[in-house]
Amino acid sequence: MDFLRPATWEDALAMKAARPDATPIQGGTDVMVEINLDKGRPTALLDLNPVAELARWSWTAGPAPMLRVGAGVTYTRLISELGTWLPGLAQASRTVGSPQIRNRGTLAGNLGAASPAGDGHPPLLASGALVEAESVRGTRLIPIIEFYTGVKRNALEGDELIRAVHVPPAAGPQCFAKVGTRNAMVIAVCSFAVALDVRARRAGTGIGSAAPTPRRAHAAEEFLAGELDWDGAGPLDPALAHRFGELVAEAAAPIDDVRGRADYRRHALAVMARRSLGWAWAERGSVPGTSDASGTYHQKSGENG
Repeated sequence: MDFLRPATWEDALAMKAARPDATPIQGGTDVMVEINLDKGRPTALLDLNPVAELARWSWTAGPAPMLRVGAGVTYTRLISELGTWLPGLAQASRTVGSPQIRNRGTLAGNLGAASPAGDGHPPLLASGALVEAESVRGTRLIPIIEFYTGVKRNALEGDELIRAVHVPPAAGPQCFAKVGTRNAMVIAVCSFAVALDVRARRAGTGIGSAAPTPRRAHAAEEFLAGELDWDGAGPLDPALAHRFGELVAEAAAPIDDVRGRADYRRHALAVMARRSLGWAWAERGSVPGTSDASGTYHQKSGENG
């Protein structure tokens, strides 16, 4: 096995272009496990840890600023530094492995592995994130819904690397829920995320570990947009929440495996969806700590990392 260690991002792109077979590695929380269990042995490893810029996050410019999260930003930092703006992603990050894994693992690694059970996928789908992919040929932004192409397959070309993920800051309450075979350090049997934008009267959803790829529940989103009492001050209508859960479950395409049966996954998704919607609806009075009364987001100056 060859070991490639670029010092800069330009070096990394050049090495990836020369060796499309090289597997990128940063935290190693997925790749090293597969190697140690003899489930896969890459012909080459491309170590991105020396590339300091990947460990930074910043705000993009424009009328609708987004958080640009570098490929090397860990789950721990997502929680501690970005949780105010990305509450759904922070909730999902808290469920990833142990503290040691969260200290090493990255969201970009989750995307690169493209496992349907990855905890970061549902909140990214619900938020409408973009994946920034780059090669020596140039840069492109891939809508998250187009990124997953099959079981553990993504839309990256052979010479491309993930440089960052662009995520809109929360425009309302967000929730993430996950069912596993135990309470911690567990791969999801199924998972679900919802993001509400009360001002725009729309909802985003994300389903994990219940289809060949992570996916949205489009019919459920359209149902909420048309039926939810966005101006109401009262509690959530139980019948509406129940129908929302049914539509989320119908959007899934689960299988039977060692972690759970398909019927159980559908049932669990319906329950998680209506509970998550209820929790989000109860918090709809304010955007999570990021905006003033006009909805203007307040940004920290400069970059972090």
